[in-house]
Amino acid sequence: MARVSDAELERLKKEVSVQRLAEARGIKLHPHGKNLIGLCPFHDDKEPSLVITPEKNLFNCLGACGTGGTVIDWVMKAEGVSFRHAVEILREGLIPQEPLSGKVTKKATVPKLPNPVSVTAEDRELMHQVVDYYHETLKKTPQGLSYLEKRGLNNSEMIEHFKIGYANRTIGLRLPEGNRKEGAAIRENLKKIGIYRDTGREHFCGAVVFPIFDENGDIVEIYGRKTCHKLTSGLPYHMYLPGPHKGVFNLAALQASKDIIICEAVIDALTFWCAGFRNVTASYGINGFTADHLAAFKRYNTQRVYIAYDRDAAGDAAANKLAEKLMAEDIECFRILFPKNMDANDYACKTQPAAKALDLVFRNAVWLGKGSNRAAPSEVEEEPVCESEQTEPEPASVSDEPATPSQKPKEPQNPSFLAAEKTAALPPTSEPETEIRDEEVIITLDDRRWRVRGLNKNMSYDQLKVNILVSRGQAFFVDTFDLYSARGRAAFLKQASEEMRLKEDVVRMDLGKVLLKLEELQDKLIKQTLEPEEKKVVLTPEEHKQAMELLTDKNLLKRILKDFEACGVVGEESNKLVGYLSAVSRKLENPLAIIIQSSSAAGKTSLMEAVLAFMPEEERVKYSAMTGQSLFYMGETSLKNKILAIVEEEGAERASYAIKLLQSEGELTIASTGKDPASGKLVTHEYHVEGPVMIFVTTTSIEIDEELLNRCIMLTVNESREQTRAIHVLQRQMETLEGLLQLRERDYLYKLHRNAQRLLKPILVANPYARHLTFLDDTTRTRRDNKKYLTLIRSIALLHQFQRPHKTTVVRGGPEAYIEVTIEDIELANELADEVLGRSLDELPPQTRRLLMQLEEMVDAGCGQNGVDREYYRFTQREVREYTGFGNTQVKTHLRRLEELEYIIAHRQLRGQSFSYELAYDGKGKDGRPFFHGLLDIEVLKQKCGYDTNRSGQNVERSGSGRPQVMHLSGVSRTEKPVEDGLTVGISEESAKKSEKSINTAADKKATSYLKVRRNPVSSLAAKSKGNGSENTL
Repeated sequence: MARVSDAELERLKKEVSVQRLAEARGIKLHPHGKNLIGLCPFHDDKEPSLVITPEKNLFNCLGACGTGGTVIDWVMKAEGVSFRHAVEILREGLIPQEPLSGKVTKKATVPKLPNPVSVTAEDRELMHQVVDYYHETLKKTPQGLSYLEKRGLNNSEMIEHFKIGYANRTIGLRLPEGNRKEGAAIRENLKKIGIYRDTGREHFCGAVVFPIFDENGDIVEIYGRKTCHKLTSGLPYHMYLPGPHKGVFNLAALQASKDIIICEAVIDALTFWCAGFRNVTASYGINGFTADHLAAFKRYNTQRVYIAYDRDAAGDAAANKLAEKLMAEDIECFRILFPKNMDANDYACKTQPAAKALDLVFRNAVWLGKGSNRAAPSEVEEEPVCESEQTEPEPASVSDEPATPSQKPKEPQNPSFLAAEKTAALPPTSEPETEIRDEEVIITLDDRRWRVRGLNKNMSYDQLKVNILVSRGQAFFVDTFDLYSARGRAAFLKQASEEMRLKEDVVRMDLGKVLLKLEELQDKLIKQTLEPEEKKVVLTPEEHKQAMELLTDKNLLKRILKDFEACGVVGEESNKLVGYLSAVSRKLENPLAIIIQSSSAAGKTSLMEAVLAFMPEEERVKYSAMTGQSLFYMGETSLKNKILAIVEEEGAERASYAIKLLQSEGELTIASTGKDPASGKLVTHEYHVEGPVMIFVTTTSIEIDEELLNRCIMLTVNESREQTRAIHVLQRQMETLEGLLQLRERDYLYKLHRNAQRLLKPILVANPYARHLTFLDDTTRTRRDNKKYLTLIRSIALLHQFQRPHKTTVVRGGPEAYIEVTIEDIELANELADEVLGRSLDELPPQTRRLLMQLEEMVDAGCGQNGVDREYYRFTQREVREYTGFGNTQVKTHLRRLEELEYIIAHRQLRGQSFSYELAYDGKGKDGRPFFHGLLDIEVLKQKCGYDTNRSGQNVERSGSGRPQVMHLSGVSRTEKPVEDGLTVGISEESAKKSEKSINTAADKKATSYLKVRRNPVSSLAAKSKGNGSENTL
């Protein structure tokens, strides 16, 4: 087992308090001089015999057990664990809270540390869990990090990119004991994948581990390197998973580059990688070039391979053998030659800077041949001279390009000083040849090569600070300076001309051309950066036609539901429609927000993914987690009119404040301190993120932040058995030929809906019926809920904008186009509110439901006798007892239950502590369907607005509506003229004024009749999923 360093032990002994451990176990300590005393938990103590010395952080029992020591000894004794196990518990900060008794477990069999692997995980997932644990262990373990640092690999980017880890045998401390069923099963699975040996020991114990991934991200091999210098004789330093070698290290290099460096070992390859040579891979030792390597080279069309094996007899023989194999596949081969008896890592560690050292041997790589064209043996034996004491290696050639087969490989020659002087006599006049690579620019002027790095860091026109290397033959000079600084240019010119034995005028002329070229490239780079990243998607005429056919379909919502089912989403009709319409609301000034709540594996994420798949990629942003400040730095317009989807609400807990603010205010602004790029002084920068944005979140939490909940519509996934059966039927159907063919249409449907969404415009949506709508007003929360309800109506109208007449009004002297909400939009919104947000009377106990029905009868009778509306009628508990015959306790119990479920509203009376009640229940739901309190019945709305379904539309010239059953106002007569303000359609001016007056004075004057609300029959838009009942408010 890897040893814990003395420094780590001392840190734990100082930072973790024995007093804190004792008090966490319920031991009451009392001061006794400089010490604390209490009852010893490790034996049956009647008199205080436990002594704790806070100053030294030690404990000692003066009684029967005589136990004493440090915090580590305390944990070992209290938990019944080993020394290393106790250290890990303290590292994790896991302080047990259960009280200790005199019966202390000598050896615990229950894990005290969290288990990093799952007993139910498949082999692939289990391997990832182990590698993830090793990876996190390395980042917290000095032994593994110090080993990498000693090898020159102290690169955090490398550790994260390759998931490098460290196996210190602590994984066994976190597993259940082997004598338990779960522990035995986990260990058997670990043996199966090669992590545990048959002896029960951890295979890679004490080794830094390097996982190797395939194209799919699966771990196919692990290489382990022991960190201990003195192993027992016969134990290997290099370890792999049992069985033949699989996979190719750094497979991404083969996918990205046609030129590949191959090393003998993974550590050598990582040495090249850290020096900037990212196109590198490794074999498994001198004889470890496998069929997987060759297949990958051929699959990704590798053209040139630079063999960087060790510079010893075995390495040279293996390099020649590998070259023969590769050249037979028509792959051009080069040999990178290190000094004798050195490998890439030794050479880089002993020759600094490592990047220059490796660049030197890379440029001096010897060409071995290609296909049938082979280099002569005498030519291959040439090697560069590079002593281990060298501190400033010089590049070996001017060109970055390797020698071609037609060129005879030869050792580079340094041009004589005399030749240099002659060349400089005639200043070059050729135009620069420019080559742009990943992070550098190569400019060639005759025999002089200028390499520039760091140009992409200069995003301001007032500076041009770059790293410039100018070379001629083997002579070179490199420096970093600002090209706009006269002093920097002068110093560079003087030293560069001396190093390359050129006249200063020649270098000055070259530097001027380089400066002009870099300014040109900088200008392009800045303009490219400032351009919007998102490019507008242009639809073809055919795509535009198909999208318009969808948007103008009279049965648009039916078709949306049909397309959902065709894409593999069964049931959840109401949830799908609300989710789709909420996504459409992103184009409104106040979009909706959605939270989908369900238990694990119930399908909440699938529902969100299904809705998002119908939305354009450029108009949605999806994250698994967000940090607290991430939203503030997303760019000013990167979220405007988009969907922000968060897979799990817990992953955005730290960003919840920013999310709530963005939803409410429609924008985010933060002031942050940072350095001024020009002066370097600390200044205040302001960051602004513009909305509006539609928030889409899923969660498994039962308790949700109340502030976030108030801003969102809550959808709950149907978890009924019938829904599960329907899903199973669909899953089986998708395995048939018809199902597989149907899935092929999914991409077409996704593309069709995305194109249709791109055609939707953020047009103004007016609701001419808004003044007549009703909503619950018993709590302040409904102020936000009412706004969401109105936004849902507008979202429906916005989706149908190509089926509505576009009207125009004048705003500040300019035309403003708008569309209007129809009664059908309100009817659908009410149905969705009933289904998604409503309650069902079935949730009431029979006696409570019976009392509710009797209350309705009593209130209706009282309203009729007194001539008042329901909202103004109040009743007391005494009146309920008298009317229903229920006892006092029964009445209190049932009324309290109805009040909690908001069927009635309690009002405190002026005298004493008595209450009067208002009946909020409007008679809906007697058929067992869910309903939502407070929404105006559509039939009543039609009567109020002169809307008649038996006549053709809302034509102001047609005859007036028939008289309603009970109503304040008479219908619209033939002679009355409509108010042409775009808000009151089909209502006379006089009637509109009377209606408005009636509404405004309702609190001061009792109404003469009650506008009875009747639930409209559920539309046949779609078959509602039974049990969808989302018992949540907006």
